[in-house]
Amino acid sequence: MNFNLASLRQALDEREQDHLSAYATPSRSGIRRIRENQLDHGYRQAFSVDVDRILHSLAYTRYIDKTQVFYLVKNDHITHRVLHVQIVSKVARTIGRFLGLNEDLIEAIALGHDIGHVPFGHEGETYLSGLCKASGIGNFRHNVQSIRFLDQLEKKGTGWNLCLQTLDGILCHDGETHSRMLEPERNADFESLDQNMTGLTTGLRQQVTPMTLEGCVVRMADTISYIGRDIEDGIRLGLISRKDLPKDSVALLGDTNGTIVYRLVTDLIETSYGKPFIAFSPEISNALKLLKAFNYEHIYLNQRIKKNSKVIKEMFRYLFETLLNDLESRNRSSLIYTRFLKDMSDAYIEKAAHAEIVRDFIAGMTDRYFIEVCPETMGSKLIYSV
Repeated sequence: MNFNLASLRQALDEREQDHLSAYATPSRSGIRRIRENQLDHGYRQAFSVDVDRILHSLAYTRYIDKTQVFYLVKNDHITHRVLHVQIVSKVARTIGRFLGLNEDLIEAIALGHDIGHVPFGHEGETYLSGLCKASGIGNFRHNVQSIRFLDQLEKKGTGWNLCLQTLDGILCHDGETHSRMLEPERNADFESLDQNMTGLTTGLRQQVTPMTLEGCVVRMADTISYIGRDIEDGIRLGLISRKDLPKDSVALLGDTNGTIVYRLVTDLIETSYGKPFIAFSPEISNALKLLKAFNYEHIYLNQRIKKNSKVIKEMFRYLFETLLNDLESRNRSSLIYTRFLKDMSDAYIEKAAHAEIVRDFIAGMTDRYFIEVCPETMGSKLIYSV
């Protein structure tokens, strides 16, 4: 039998034509900023290559010590960011399989979608965003930062040259915004991707919609993956009890993470099958919206997990201002030179403003490293919150 690796990839591409939905994104449609020789990828298809690049990125490695919701807790069973993205990937690929979508693209988007998160999760994002705006570089948005890491900062400032469809899905994931239905805005390109990033940073745009059905699936799966899991973590930490959950929501979704995930996934598949959009039924969507409102009030805004907020906000301010001063005074002994900018490409250093460099350095830190590089007098004030 005569064959080569390229012929294997061609066979996979042809199989996609026979088995994927008409609304799916075929692997051969993957577009990169810099054209690459497909022969260099051997038998691997475009979005499968993206998955590998994300998995081997330094930013992905740092997921291991990034907060999901709860930080500084003495419990090894609380969800961290690395587990969350793995759950999103599994949930989204399950949905994609039944809808006949491209699972490689779904996996790439899911694994990369939260890479831009800062230390201490959304709370840390709020503090860093305030510092960024005060420095004149606009809002901080973790989805925009995910693109910066993967497209511009990784590999010492050259990036991974991921496909447009992967980057677009990452930018548009926004699992915090409630949507009953999502339909792709398919006419996207790298120019519109960059414009959306700028719009989100400047505040001219608040939301963006994925260009692929796969991106829409990941966005929905993001919510499905965290809503019940955060409830289980909240119960485990004593913030809420199962009987507190809203009865109208429980009647349709159940009161355990497993049941919530199953019913949301099932409804999404039933409502979306054979359609050019992804949607929940109205009843399930309303139940989910009610459950999200409960989580915000009783978990995410719960003051029992905010005991360290004042200290953490001050640590962000100290670190941002100190590193910015080190750049402006050319303090070559500073960590921002010895750790972050060491061997970084000239193109990045010349293009980025000082405040942008500081933003990128801090955003990439794990919770542990962030605490280590702040003065010990600050870190000693941190207490386990629950």
